[in-house]
Amino acid sequence: MKRIYIFTGKGGVGKSSAAAAHAVKSAEEEKKTLLVSTDMAHNLGDIFEQQLGKEVEKILPNLYAYEIDPEYVMENDFSAVMRYLASLFPETEEGSMQNMGMIPGMEELFSLLKIADIYHKEDYERIIVDCAPTGETLSLLKFPELLSWYMEKFFPIGKVAVRMLAPVSKAAFQVEMPNKNAMNEIEKMFLKLVELQELLKDRAITSVRIVTTPEKMVVEETKRNYMYLNLYNFNVDGIYINRILPKDLDNDFFISWIDIQKEYIACIKESFAALPIYEIPWYDEELKGEKAIRRIVADVLAGEDVFAVKNITERECFEQTEEGYQLTVFLPCAEKKDIDLYQAATDLVIRTGNFKRCIPLPNILRSYTVTGAKFEGGILCISFEKGSDENE
Repeated sequence: MKRIYIFTGKGGVGKSSAAAAHAVKSAEEEKKTLLVSTDMAHNLGDIFEQQLGKEVEKILPNLYAYEIDPEYVMENDFSAVMRYLASLFPETEEGSMQNMGMIPGMEELFSLLKIADIYHKEDYERIIVDCAPTGETLSLLKFPELLSWYMEKFFPIGKVAVRMLAPVSKAAFQVEMPNKNAMNEIEKMFLKLVELQELLKDRAITSVRIVTTPEKMVVEETKRNYMYLNLYNFNVDGIYINRILPKDLDNDFFISWIDIQKEYIACIKESFAALPIYEIPWYDEELKGEKAIRRIVADVLAGEDVFAVKNITERECFEQTEEGYQLTVFLPCAEKKDIDLYQAATDLVIRTGNFKRCIPLPNILRSYTVTGAKFEGGILCISFEKGSDENE
């Protein structure tokens, strides 16, 4: 079965080197492997000391690398949609405003859509994704579901509305409504979004791995990252602690840092006890070039089945009870005081920290209301009863 492995974490923790090491190991196992970077500050070419372009390049036997250029993907794979979007912006001295990077989330969206296309159309057995830092990765992963939710409200009445409003919008607001070709492209993109969600949340296909370092700020962000990823139902199945100092350093300065790292390594192991944890040492040389990457493979990944399917956490689950129904959502590392939830029409909205998620309710629950919620042991249980007006 084809597999996708997504590496994420705070900026500067070593995501690219961890992803590259997995790609090299995969190629050693004679699996046709694609290493993809979605970070706009690409560095795969720097790691392997090779020049990479806008298309896939073979860098080792069985190993290919691809630094995605979202604008290139938008122009070549979704030209009809881009022409319509460009028409919405006024002319400037430099010409039409065609840089869609100015729309939040667009670059991330098209990067993901490209990965999905590669998964379905190409014969790579493993696709390893080196993502941008945590915040951008979370935006990247949640964007398909968010946009799909809005588009569900738009289709199928969207085409009718466009036909009725097109003359009015152009005359009154000087805004072009999408033409038939653009609408068809938008509808195709909507179907791709649905397909993309299924792909990213299929635990038999996609795994998310978090790279961290034993430092307070990084550990705290790692906890939030893990909680947010679970909020959106992604299968996190590995933690990589990078840059661990050797314990035999005979130097007062490093001894202090070793003690600090020891404290936070223990914290990581306690917080993520359910996950496989891999420790990557701090090397005495720059991690650049194939030889350096193979050191990680030999020291950390050798003998480990790092590509096995691991279903670590459970999906959100609706269950029938004697009183009505119960929804269970896994939110590890969350604080009870930070969780807020409310029912909005046909959706249940869960907010924690800076993120919120709209969970569409099954048809059978459209006439039910939330009557209670309990958060314990990282699990949020929400109760629904029919005909009740109480919301908690």
